[in-house]
Amino acid sequence: MRVWLEEQAAKTDPLLFTVIHNPTGAPLGIVTYMNIVPAMRTLELGHIWYGLAAQNTKTNTEAIYLMLCESFDHLHYRRVEWKCDALNARSRAAALRLGFQYEGIFRQHFIIKGRNRDTAWFSMLDHEWPRIKANMERWLYAGETGLSLAELN
Repeated sequence: MRVWLEEQAAKTDPLLFTVIHNPTGAPLGIVTYMNIVPAMRTLELGHIWYGLAAQNTKTNTEAIYLMLCESFDHLHYRRVEWKCDALNARSRAAALRLGFQYEGIFRQHFIIKGRNRDTAWFSMLDHEWPRIKANMERWLYAGETGLSLAELN
């Protein structure tokens, strides 16, 4: 993994970020902007990986919230995509929970580890973002709502 991280660190697409735990400064995981197409104002969030300390916490939601704020509010992108192996149930559930809309399956999209990989595609559009942003902020920063983020979206 170290070799892969060092290779990615030198690139601008994917643009790699380390997710840091603010109180301690400890690295918790990585996220990237990738497939960045400024002329079309589209990009993808990907290569999302967290260590055990961050799993089943609000870490991913907050990191993705910050990346979406940058994408929509500051860069004025029109579309943000989320793609994952169609067999990755956790990633698919995360995309839906975060407010992405399911678009479908790209069949035999890649060959990974000697097998055909179907890719599930999700997207979020700029006009959907204000509602999703408000729900994320309510869930992240206003205390417990009694609802899941998926129920708010």
